[in-house]
Amino acid sequence: MTQDVNAGNAPLMKSRKRWFPFNAEQSINILSEFGPLVTMFVVNAFFGINTGTWALIGTTFLAIAVMLYMFHRPPIFPLIASSVTIVFAGLTIITHDPMWVQIKVTIFNALFGVFLISGLWLNQNFFKYVFEKTFHYTDEGWHKFTWSFALFFFLTAAANEYVRQTFQENRMYEILGHEMDGVNVWILFKVAVVLPVSGLYAWVLTRFMQKYRLPDPSHAEG
Repeated sequence: MTQDVNAGNAPLMKSRKRWFPFNAEQSINILSEFGPLVTMFVVNAFFGINTGTWALIGTTFLAIAVMLYMFHRPPIFPLIASSVTIVFAGLTIITHDPMWVQIKVTIFNALFGVFLISGLWLNQNFFKYVFEKTFHYTDEGWHKFTWSFALFFFLTAAANEYVRQTFQENRMYEILGHEMDGVNVWILFKVAVVLPVSGLYAWVLTRFMQKYRLPDPSHAEG
């Protein structure tokens, strides 16, 4: 009976996987990265950068708690990113300068891109080490996956710095019929551009990586 139910659900699950190829862990990782930014955007628009930064820190701690509760362990990459976010957000509160929370993206993404490429040169693939229990790819697949993400980190670092430098904190800009200061323009860029582009990129890359996919060892044992 159970086998019949599973067989009946198989086409639905396959269709859902085709359009949303992320499991629960991957989905929570994505939300833990961008959920705090969305909160910061809303709070900053009503109460200013200091309150918005406190909201960023609070939701970042909440995201870490959710990850620990759901998986009973801290996913390494989101935990590193969240820790860096908290440090730079703290600097913004201490100095009253939003530059710190903005430039964090440039510094972190650029350094992480260098870290990924350096690991490949040393035959130490970071993503394979972190995600091999979630994804199962050939060594060639892991190599291309990591190179691709390193380049994406460099591009997002450059784009972040361009927006940060172009839209100044103490100036107002008209965006889509609304007056916004430079910080809100930057947050809007992160939420309305970087978020969907990152999601689309991850979806396309995950689809592309299917050609390098290996059978799940747990299924093979069953």
